[in-house]
Amino acid sequence: MNTLAYDGPGPWILFVPLIWAAVVFGVVTALRRTVWRGGRGPRGPWASRGSYGENSPIAILGRRFATGEIDEDEYWRRLSVLDEQFGRTAPDGKGGAG
Repeated sequence: MNTLAYDGPGPWILFVPLIWAAVVFGVVTALRRTVWRGGRGPRGPWASRGSYGENSPIAILGRRFATGEIDEDEYWRRLSVLDEQFGRTAPDGKGGAG
């Protein structure tokens, strides 16, 4: 005998797991965008290792070579040192220029 006249939770039972899935997805997305970035680019002003843009040592060296301040031998010698320090890769992804 059913005295409560209750047919079960109905389709609303799916609402709570969907809310929790959205919360977990939001937390994981926030952590991936901030804390878990790893070595994939700049992570903010406090960790701007190597993200100098126009003022990077390699760009400055290129400008000095273009203006004639240094010759080609000195350019390649300094570029090989900077490649070791900053880890620049070639367009084919195989490593530095040296």
